[in-house]
Amino acid sequence: MRRFGTAPRPGLKYTPRPGVYAILARGSDILLTHQMDPQPEFQLPGGGVDPGEHPLRALHREVFEETGWHMGAARRFDAHRRFTFMPEYDLWAEKICTIFVARPARRIGAPPEPGHSAVWMPLDTAVTLVASPGDRAALARYQAIFGG
Repeated sequence: MRRFGTAPRPGLKYTPRPGVYAILARGSDILLTHQMDPQPEFQLPGGGVDPGEHPLRALHREVFEETGWHMGAARRFDAHRRFTFMPEYDLWAEKICTIFVARPARRIGAPPEPGHSAVWMPLDTAVTLVASPGDRAALARYQAIFGG
């Protein structure tokens, strides 16, 4: 599995933290979430898989919480990992990120998760603005395969 970001630091214990993320395309636009904290940034919608939760269930939950959209037809597309400190959990984590391509099905309303907003933007813009290098690489691979 490809690694993005810094190498793990010797002597630190990293907790595996699986996460699921979605590339949601409508024409040549991609649905992203804009998160305000801990710093403003654009992200693929998604997040952590809770203990005992099925990854696809987590993906549906996270996409809805961060965008207000329901999605369908998810299929695995890419995966990467990165080693990072997660201040919201006070945890050094090995984030194992699985990215799915899915279809945006229906907007229900504003994102219920505070500090998030749903943003549609052209794929070529999203490739440059998404904060995570691994997610940018997945979007660039998606663009190379599907255009946009």
